[in-house]
Amino acid sequence: MTGNVVFLGFALAGAPGLSAPASIAALGAFLAGAVGGGRIASHWDGHRGRQLRTAAAFALVPVVLAIVVGAIVGQPVSDGARYALIIPLGLAMGIQNATARRLAVPDLTTTVLTLTLTGVAADSRLAGGEGGHPGRRLIAVGAMLAGALVGALLVVHVDLVVPLGIAAVLLAASAIAAHRLSAGGPDWA
Repeated sequence: MTGNVVFLGFALAGAPGLSAPASIAALGAFLAGAVGGGRIASHWDGHRGRQLRTAAAFALVPVVLAIVVGAIVGQPVSDGARYALIIPLGLAMGIQNATARRLAVPDLTTTVLTLTLTGVAADSRLAGGEGGHPGRRLIAVGAMLAGALVGALLVVHVDLVVPLGIAAVLLAASAIAAHRLSAGGPDWA
């Protein structure tokens, strides 16, 4: 969403090729999803596994909707149809980010890449720190880069529906795994 705020500023300044309404739609949908993710977190506050399961299942719904829309509209996506993709994907991202925030995995600020990179450098021995846990942080950065690269290659060279389908499968697998693992004991609570 950092990019959408920046794109909104550029669009309002008149930069060509950027859409203020599209950025506003993405931000609004993201915030609505984050509210939903926060409500899920509040409901399952005492059980991390059930919180993850429920959030992944709820985020799956708008991603599946985006798959259907993507399959219907095809590529290139028209200006009007892009909102039918932006809004459900923004909702899903909001749910996921609210969940990541509430689960608060140490050293893994997955939604703020800049802060993750800053932590790697600022907490390093070179900077006078204790070294932190750069491995987990660098894995997060690498995963984001790899996901962006693979997703972009699939959209550009194959079809928009393929990376959306992969996202749906990953969300479904996460929901199922969290459901099964959280039923086993207190480790997830």
